[in-house]
Amino acid sequence: MHCQTCGDATSPAFDECQRCGTRHGQPAVLPGVPTYPVRGLGLAVCVAVGATAALFTLSAFFPLLGVHLARSAAEQLDRDVLLGAVLAEVLFTLPFILAVLVAATLVVIWTWRVRKNLDAFSGAAPTQGTAWAIAGWLVPFANFVVPARVVAEVARYSLWRRRTPWLVPLWWAAWLVFSIGERVVAQLEEQRYERLTEWPRSEAEFATYVTFYQEALAPRLVPVIACLVAAVSFVVLVRRISAAQQDRIARARPAFPGWPGHPGHPGWPGHPGQPGWSGHPGWPAAGAAAPVPAGPAVTSPQLPPGAGGTIGA
Repeated sequence: MHCQTCGDATSPAFDECQRCGTRHGQPAVLPGVPTYPVRGLGLAVCVAVGATAALFTLSAFFPLLGVHLARSAAEQLDRDVLLGAVLAEVLFTLPFILAVLVAATLVVIWTWRVRKNLDAFSGAAPTQGTAWAIAGWLVPFANFVVPARVVAEVARYSLWRRRTPWLVPLWWAAWLVFSIGERVVAQLEEQRYERLTEWPRSEAEFATYVTFYQEALAPRLVPVIACLVAAVSFVVLVRRISAAQQDRIARARPAFPGWPGHPGHPGWPGHPGQPGWSGHPGWPAAGAAAPVPAGPAVTSPQLPPGAGGTIGA
């Protein structure tokens, strides 16, 4: 006897598959429980997260350009050049902010969908409620722990792991370092910038802006590295989880003879009383092509988009 989910051989000594946790005789996807497509959404998440990390890295290296502009301003004693440096940094930062908003929205929707799909997977027993897949990202202080717990459960039950994959703690640790480090660095830079002369006149006062940009680059390297590590590890997780869930939904087949579409069901071609019966219930006539059930799809039905939102789409 083989598991309906992962195909491993099962042992009568256990009530469930020792690889994926599916109970003997249960299908990969429980009938009547809605599932949601995640492959396309997962790809969109990967693109958005990758773009966000690239744009943050680009904006973090702005001090290299800032030093050049500050030196030019010092040579010309031109305050307009310094103002141009400020405007240039804003232009560097705006695309990153827009990318963050898009990526955050897609990540929240993806997290909700993959967590919701666990309810339809045999052998999955998540402890984090579906609502936390959204609220966990938004509730203060809870957002330091809950998203990692939700994704850890999703990874275990989607990838058939008894333990949380090492990519989950790597991603979350890097994300926390990036989130906290980026805020700390920004506050320190703001405090240093406020100590600069607002309207520099002498060469020495202009030189302080050169020093400011020179000293701004090194502290930014920590959140940049953390951002890249978090982005890469999360993209790998999203791709693996999305592919595993979509594959499980696509290949789900009924496991009980009483279900329509099962070879033992009276409506199946080859059953006694049906054309092409070869003398054995559920087997098609010799030389006949493999029968295809004409009944409804055997995977869990997809729900139409809910009114007023896209999460359940």
